[in-house]
Amino acid sequence: MPHERPTAPNRAPSSGWAHWLLGPEAEGRGAVKLTLLALTVYGLFALNVAVQVNLGLMESGPGLWVSSLSLAGITAFYLLVRTGLSRHLGSDPTLTLPQSVFGVLITAWGYAIDPPLRGAIIAIMLLNLVWGMFVLSQRQAFWLYLFGLASLGVAMAWGALTDPVHFPPAVEALHFSFAAILMTAVSVLSVNMAKLRAKLGARTTELRAALERIQYLAHHDELTRISNRRHLSERLAAEQLNQRHSGQTMSLVLIDIDHFKNVNDRHGHSVGDAVLRHFAAALQAALRSTDFAGRWGGEEFLVVTPQASAETAAALVDRLREALAATSFDSLVPGLHITFSAGVAECAPGEDLHLAIERADRALYQAKQTGRDRTVSEFAQL
Repeated sequence: MPHERPTAPNRAPSSGWAHWLLGPEAEGRGAVKLTLLALTVYGLFALNVAVQVNLGLMESGPGLWVSSLSLAGITAFYLLVRTGLSRHLGSDPTLTLPQSVFGVLITAWGYAIDPPLRGAIIAIMLLNLVWGMFVLSQRQAFWLYLFGLASLGVAMAWGALTDPVHFPPAVEALHFSFAAILMTAVSVLSVNMAKLRAKLGARTTELRAALERIQYLAHHDELTRISNRRHLSERLAAEQLNQRHSGQTMSLVLIDIDHFKNVNDRHGHSVGDAVLRHFAAALQAALRSTDFAGRWGGEEFLVVTPQASAETAAALVDRLREALAATSFDSLVPGLHITFSAGVAECAPGEDLHLAIERADRALYQAKQTGRDRTVSEFAQL
């Protein structure tokens, strides 16, 4: 037979540079990518400033300061997000709001020192608002808009007061009105986007809760909160596979609450439901850590005791009987007393589960026929 080559993994490991830039593959990579994109934008901004200085459109001193501080600031944000320290600074690991505020300040500063291209810088201010559109809350988006508009207005007013030659007041007034119109429109979009995200988040939470509820009900009996018959059958089949490996006997216990129909008929189904819940809770408390139980149907319960003889399973039933005898049902009906009958059957490795359950059912029937409130055991069929 020819040698088979090992199948390649579905996903190739991260390359060295990607791991170095983005960190280990985890949820935090998305935040790192966004901050790395911001770092790229600031790098291009610094390059643009250098070109303007080279062309004589901007003084080298202010240009160097704005470029250096913007790159230093965004690099600090990148390192905080890349190292995971940002997770300890707030609920948003991307630090979107602090980054946006930082961007607003840098943009307003850039407007004040770049008279020839100050109109284009208004577009950068819009970018700061758009940046947080998919993360910020409605309140945060609105306050960022006000802060951005105010910062840009201060830069315009400062330029008009200190350098009216390069910042004519009339032109700055028009720039401000133009910026206010655009920024207000973007702000409305951001706020509406935040509302939509809030609705989608609430809907997602509802759907997640509904899915968890469906998954829970697929495995649990809604009334008693213990395993239902379907889940119990699945676990029983899995336990039989374990039994084949271990070669040890397990035991099954079928339990039926005595005269339960009379409880429903005399006291109503609400009392009957309460009795079932109390009984299921007492049953769960009596189990060993390796045992499991579920509602088999109606007032019947099935208990599976792995690696246990009929005697061990019968001892569990005795504990349950003692616990139930000590349980008061007076809060439901004064003087109400609940008993049960049980049939125990050993199940040998490899034995058909249905046959073992039938033997437990026969033992239960015998317990009921011989006076109820008792346990009858059948041993493994070897």
